[in-house]
Amino acid sequence: MKPFYLALVLFLVVATGAVISLESASTPINVGTVTAAVPMLAPRSGHSATLLPNGKVLIAGGMRRNHDFYKSAEIYDPATGKFQPTGDMNLARVGQAAVLLRSGKVLIAGGWANGATDSAELYDPGTGKFSQIGKMTSLRGRPSATLLDNGDVLIAGGADHDSSGGIASAELFHTDTLKFEAIGSMHYARIAHTATLLRDGRVLIAGGRGEAVNNFAELYDPKTRRFVLTGNLLTARYKHTAGLLPDGRVLLAGGSDERDWNGTLSSAEIYDPHTGRFTAAASLNDDRFKLPDESALVGSNELLIAGGSKEVEVYDARTGKFLVVSGQLSGSWHFMSETRLNDGSVLLAGGYANNDKATADAWIYRP
Repeated sequence: MKPFYLALVLFLVVATGAVISLESASTPINVGTVTAAVPMLAPRSGHSATLLPNGKVLIAGGMRRNHDFYKSAEIYDPATGKFQPTGDMNLARVGQAAVLLRSGKVLIAGGWANGATDSAELYDPGTGKFSQIGKMTSLRGRPSATLLDNGDVLIAGGADHDSSGGIASAELFHTDTLKFEAIGSMHYARIAHTATLLRDGRVLIAGGRGEAVNNFAELYDPKTRRFVLTGNLLTARYKHTAGLLPDGRVLLAGGSDERDWNGTLSSAEIYDPHTGRFTAAASLNDDRFKLPDESALVGSNELLIAGGSKEVEVYDARTGKFLVVSGQLSGSWHFMSETRLNDGSVLLAGGYANNDKATADAWIYRP
């Protein structure tokens, strides 16, 4: 704007009391803040974190560094803001699946111990103890596990050895009998994929790695107990995150391509269950991978994206943009945990840097 016209506008504003707003002076949207919390009792990455019925969080297993795995577990109490010890698992493991069952107990399944394991156990919050149950039908390192609407758990993919490629087989954990049942296979082998429960009870399985990182997606239908193909992702990705949006669509963000550390992604996309298609979304502010499998819904329209960067971001479903949260993590932590608490805040904990050494640091995100 030329000086003469700018002076005229300012004169008119002062004279009339009018209010003007320039785009460059727009007020930033408040998307919450991340602050440091009391550290965990032990440095952990690749652990599981499960919200219990009493509002506390079970932190189990994980590793201090490669080949140094934990049996130990601890409990985060939001009332005190502190971690306290609880019973040990029967097996030291990392990369396990953990699911809160309708009974209030927590299923711990698979992961890596001395190689991929088929071991499973239950944690009872009432006693603070883990008890072994029957083995899964396959060895599974880092499988996905999804609580279905009928109370059973779908366990899919993972690795049956120490290499980076996944398997296609899947099974159900029946909560009434505490037994596992093989149910056939997905169309593609996968590890480091995401599995998201949709509003209609189906499960979206997306990305991951078989012989290579893929852009394939499929749906598990509990009514038919079969997997059916759906539209392909726009970008092949694994070690990404996914979250159910308030309108029933699914956001998938970040991850990596075949180059792993050298191929981290900032791209994101959205799956629409009504059309079976993926469409491009805005990009993350930071490229990041080795993320929590599930992004926590915060507020009424936002998904929290944490890990793989010091910055924490929120996806705002109303604007379709990723916004950087106030405050930072102490490092670019990978395979950290993200757990939404009952008051709407989120516990972020652990992770490791690219030197494989884990941290005990923890943070609280508040909307």
